[in-house]
Amino acid sequence: MTRTSQILAIGTAAPPHYYDQEALLGAFRAAWASQHHNPRRVEQLHRAVQVGGRHLALPMEDYLGLDFGKANDAFIRVGTDIGAQAIAQALAAAGLAATDVDAIFTTTVTGIATPSLDARLVNRLGLRTDVRRTPMFGLGCVAGAAGIARVADYLAGNPTGVAVLLSVELCSLTLQRQDLTIPNLIATGLFGDGAAAVVMVGADHPLAQGPTVVASRSRFYPDTERVMGWDIGTTGFQIVLSAGVPDMVLQHMGADVDAFLADHGLVRSDIARWICHPGGPKVLRAFETALGISEDDTALTWRSLREVGNLSSASVLHVLRDTLAQRPAPAGSMGLILAMGPGFCSELVLVRF
Repeated sequence: MTRTSQILAIGTAAPPHYYDQEALLGAFRAAWASQHHNPRRVEQLHRAVQVGGRHLALPMEDYLGLDFGKANDAFIRVGTDIGAQAIAQALAAAGLAATDVDAIFTTTVTGIATPSLDARLVNRLGLRTDVRRTPMFGLGCVAGAAGIARVADYLAGNPTGVAVLLSVELCSLTLQRQDLTIPNLIATGLFGDGAAAVVMVGADHPLAQGPTVVASRSRFYPDTERVMGWDIGTTGFQIVLSAGVPDMVLQHMGADVDAFLADHGLVRSDIARWICHPGGPKVLRAFETALGISEDDTALTWRSLREVGNLSSASVLHVLRDTLAQRPAPAGSMGLILAMGPGFCSELVLVRF
């Protein structure tokens, strides 16, 4: 019999610096007016992503003097702060203390830290000195869904355990001011900053209740490494973002979901809640087309995109939080968490409410 795990609580946090898209666009317009041959193109691309505002790790004026080293120092400082806030919030909601945590999984793709963020949080939060730490780097947007799946894998072998998944993404700190390529212009309008933490317990834990992680599936698509990711250079993280991402969704997602559901005796109509990563308007439309779902099914994803932008791995966890709080599903019904990311790859997580 498959061992299951439960999602007890989700906490979120963000830096205090929030700017609406008009303010951000004005700053980019000023910075690039003398460099870009068609300044209106910057505005067109920023408006096309349909983001209304975003949190930034730093006050907007502080980005002018950032180099790779200073940006990464800010990642460690701010990332540790908002990571601690998200975990503390999630543990409090779950009725658990930091000393109850047996394992912590952390994911990010927007900064480098050694010791990793989870190590820096041991003293900060008062985690036990025997806590198991699994830092994950490089999964990008798929890591929120993949992280839940990997925590569930751990808890399958530790059915009385408590584990935390922490996602910290400070996308603004990867800003490339001299890169005027279309992928970078899109990225500067699309991605925001934030963190999310998920507290999960094994099937035999006394507090085991809430959404059950039933199963997960990972899919890697061969020879797609240049669809999405980073090139790392002297100025830091430079975006790799192919215009073919929506096509990857249309090509693969429908068949992958159908095969996964069929293995559990389900079809698409059995899914009461679709918890999708907000990759951007074109990607979301591709999800809807590929899966035959409506904008009502993805309404919370659209709202998250408008309110805070694409938070990479943290985004789908924000959408899951909102789903549980604002659109609770009938008891016993099914939900599907899905995201895609660098590799190119996808992760599907089946949950029972």
